[in-house]
Amino acid sequence: MAAPGRRAAAPPPAPIESILLTAARVRTFEGQRGLTNASGFFFARDGRLYLVTSRHVLHDEASKHFPDRIEIELHDDALNLAHSTGFSIPLYRDGLSIWRQGEDSAGDIDVAVIELERAALPAQTDLRAFTPDHLPGPADRIEVGTSLLVVGFPLGFHDTLHHMPVVRQAAIASSFGLRFQGEGYFLTDARTHRGTSGAPVVMRCTRTEPPAGDLPWLLLGVHSARLDVGTRDLKLDEALGLNCAWYADILMTLTAD
Repeated sequence: MAAPGRRAAAPPPAPIESILLTAARVRTFEGQRGLTNASGFFFARDGRLYLVTSRHVLHDEASKHFPDRIEIELHDDALNLAHSTGFSIPLYRDGLSIWRQGEDSAGDIDVAVIELERAALPAQTDLRAFTPDHLPGPADRIEVGTSLLVVGFPLGFHDTLHHMPVVRQAAIASSFGLRFQGEGYFLTDARTHRGTSGAPVVMRCTRTEPPAGDLPWLLLGVHSARLDVGTRDLKLDEALGLNCAWYADILMTLTAD
């Protein structure tokens, strides 16, 4: 009990789970006009830092979505999660797009990366980044039904006080390692919404020697979109509840020097 006339000391801040600091809320703009909300996450390789999101967040012919910049929210005080700052990223330089996107024999891959200049970030930026060590390897046991997490900002929803994403549970719904219907993605069974595009799809690492650092997770994929059946009766049949997640190993190609 505190002594009379003295206020009890405030409890120390609760430790934050590292996986929550990998994700970034992405907002798209055309000039000063806000367009959409999406999700993204950080990936580091060879000393370079990248923001990863879905390619259709940055440019989408089908929906006539053509932003010219994005803004992400960064924690800039590890001791005060209620404090954050917006970081604006132009999408074009000298008329050319600055993001990298990939394609394979089946066509475009709905993943894009933008390199971030570390020197331009706030000095006290508090984030976590996946690395190549977080990508699954042949020895990692990943089966149908494996429990996953999707870390993002559905409909832009998040902890507005602490600027944190929310997590949805998911499960692998197709054979991991096979390209579903020949495309570069696998399926997840999860309840998702608009705004989750670009979110990391992860599973808890079970290796005896997990990746270095405080991020004991494997990065399996990048959430893209919900999958539906064109012949579904909108009145009689519920949505499938299945989603496309592009295999995360595409990041090794997109971040190659």
